[in-house]
Amino acid sequence: MSEAPNASKPLHVIVGVSGGIAAYKACHVVRDFKEQGADVRVIPTENALRFVGAATFEALSGNTVETGVFSRVDEVQHVRLGQEADLVVVAPATADFLARIAAGRADDLLTTTILVATCPVVLAPAMHTEMWLNPATQANVETLRNRGITVLEPAHGRLTGKDTGPGRLPEPHVIAELARTVQRTAAFSSSLAGKRVLISAGGTQENVDPVRFIGNRSSGRQGYALGDIAAQRGAQVTIVAGATDQLEPPSGAEIVRVRSTRDMRDAMVERAPESDIIIMAAAVADFRPETEADTKLKKGQADEALSVIQLTENPDILKTLVQMRDAGQARATVIGFAAETDNELDYGREKLRRKGADMLMVNSVAGGGVFGQSRNRGWLLSADGGQEEIPDGTKHEVAVRIWDAVERRLR
Repeated sequence: MSEAPNASKPLHVIVGVSGGIAAYKACHVVRDFKEQGADVRVIPTENALRFVGAATFEALSGNTVETGVFSRVDEVQHVRLGQEADLVVVAPATADFLARIAAGRADDLLTTTILVATCPVVLAPAMHTEMWLNPATQANVETLRNRGITVLEPAHGRLTGKDTGPGRLPEPHVIAELARTVQRTAAFSSSLAGKRVLISAGGTQENVDPVRFIGNRSSGRQGYALGDIAAQRGAQVTIVAGATDQLEPPSGAEIVRVRSTRDMRDAMVERAPESDIIIMAAAVADFRPETEADTKLKKGQADEALSVIQLTENPDILKTLVQMRDAGQARATVIGFAAETDNELDYGREKLRRKGADMLMVNSVAGGGVFGQSRNRGWLLSADGGQEEIPDGTKHEVAVRIWDAVERRLR
């Protein structure tokens, strides 16, 4: 979850709720925004109140809840709310609601507010897979996106009943974070549609024995954030993940779990030929023990083996992927990451030259920064000598900046 930005006034957020079984999750969306310091106004449809009562939304938001355009007429509420909003988020947005917004309907307080709003509007769909894939729904989604409204890609998973597939409402914290990212950057477009994106994330672990290991610190958050933004821009995403925090997979993404650097290399090499863009965001262990004990090394019995661990170098995954590209075995644009504690740009430029990647994101990790944190910053270096400073922001905001730069290179 991102930290609240420093601002003189709170973000004015409208959380719309349409009538679907996932309406209960809107309560957590409201709470997420409130915990980040936002002023939240909930506007449900009449059918939404069949699932969650107005009192619940009022208690969570601290504001009254109304659904019609004939309340507070003296305040011209149906116009004022849209004009004052900094962000409108609708979760869930049912198939019927998407159709109504696409048609420009304004027959209740929520649809009228959206029609008035000039701020970013983010819709989080929730419906059965067949409804989501129906040509009518897809046409409505395309219409809305062409108008600058962000329609999030739904999650894949268990739906009402026994159904499983795309159409599940994303988790509330994911909706809130993506919506904040849109508000601070720009609406998501389908600019990566048709692209296959391969991302490594997290840290690798090299066993000393069945109990102990050596490895690099990494939460995997930046890699998953890159996957989130790519998926929302229409890409088919695969994440090869080592040790990470408990993170929600990007919408529709394939997650391949690995442990060691060699496991990660094998998974990346296997999928590289079919990928258009490869991002090595993982914190890979550069060395591993020469030997791995089959049983636990016990103090008092294996002190010598524990006091001195002979290490051997691991394969260089980034360099291997670049060599595959240069040999014509892969066609992908290759982006690497570098975590440095000092002389960041000098070491970053040297690593970019040595590895041969197309681009390199350089992070400063002095004092334990970046690892496990919600924010990041750094410099994005290009093989042609380009250098772009990536300002401090949430890891999703940083992901947006990186993808913008990658897409400019692909044009």
